Amino acid sequence: MLILDGKKLAEKIKFELKEKVARLEERPGLAVVLIGDNPASRLYVDLKIRFCQEIGFYLEKVIFSEEVLEEELFKTLNRLNNDKKIHGILVQLPLPKKLSHLEKKIINFINPKKDVDCLHPLNIGRFFLEKRYHHEMILPSTPKGIIRLLKEYQIDLKGKKTVICGRSNLVGKPLAVLLTQNDATVTLTHSKTKDIFQITKTADILVVAIGCANWLKKEGVKKGAVVVDVGINRIEGKLFGDVDFEDVKDKVSAITPVPGGVGPMTVAMLMENVYLSFLYNKS
Repeated sequence: MLILDGKKLAEKIKFELKEKVARLEERPGLAVVLIGDNPASRLYVDLKIRFCQEIGFYLEKVIFSEEVLEEELFKTLNRLNNDKKIHGILVQLPLPKKLSHLEKKIINFINPKKDVDCLHPLNIGRFFLEKRYHHEMILPSTPKGIIRLLKEYQIDLKGKKTVICGRSNLVGKPLAVLLTQNDATVTLTHSKTKDIFQITKTADILVVAIGCANWLKKEGVKKGAVVVDVGINRIEGKLFGDVDFEDVKDKVSAITPVPGGVGPMTVAMLMENVYLSFLYNKS
């Protein structure tokens, strides 16, 4: 069994980005906006900030309470949209429940050229149609990280039957498009899929993004499959993936660990997107 080490690859990408930034006359800039005090969101933001600082990006961190007025929030986003030092804007999702109705409005308001999460409708359309702003397209961070990790370990995607469990806008849907663009044959499953484990056990490559700890057992896995676990579930202070690692490890040919698999790759790809956004906005 091969462990797909996302942490190791993320460190390699971090080193490469640090070298590229050191050669620039101006630093790429990232603005991170955190609303509310969700512990998981704070953890994710801290990881992104630490990565950003280690690379040498310019960083602006903006923190609002969940009582923030809509007018104040959008005034700040407008300032960041027009700030020449800022090349990427990241609003940490999900928003607090009382502000969840603003999520779509926020995504649409961010300058598409600074949308490093690739959530703006214009960027999603460009991604879907493979229409590039410049030499390298900004792609959704988690799907991009999964593809980069598979390619790093020379896992061929062409013609492979690939099953995705989960149809979220952040992972499942864009990953289905990206895998198709890389010549995989994709089945996208979700909570309403009938006999889902009959489908998962046909997959050469299985990506699980359900959001339920230890959801996938060995009975739902084809012998020799490659398994990518996107889930991060915190139970009594410990992290668990959506895949029962101990149960499936002897049946698979390769698997991502949790933690240390997809998570670090998501952060690395986000930072690469900031660098690419800098190149585009300076051209």
